[in-house]
Amino acid sequence: MPTAERQLYLLAYDIADPRRLGRVHRCLKRWGLPLQYSVWLVPVRRAQLDELQSELQALIRTDQDDVRIYALPAGPEVICRGCPRYDPGVLLLGQTPVDLAMAAFLSESSAAA
Repeated sequence: MPTAERQLYLLAYDIADPRRLGRVHRCLKRWGLPLQYSVWLVPVRRAQLDELQSELQALIRTDQDDVRIYALPAGPEVICRGCPRYDPGVLLLGQTPVDLAMAAFLSESSAAA
């Protein structure tokens, strides 16, 4: 994948300390869209992913905390069961950097389809 292309990542975390948990949550608010309490959808370029990983590394304790980042394929199938955080089809886009990145990613994805 070229470094200029955005990719969707699924990021999940389990943070042992409430203070670190709050710091990780605040960090991720700048990068992605929360899907569940500790699961985020993050649309970033490769260099941005490296930057995010560095930020998270500085916030967590690797002997107590667990952060996992999974690359999602283009156009992933999404199946929701239970009580989702957002209604299906609802798109939350504003003017924050995360919102603009998500809008750009979605327009790139629909253009490629």
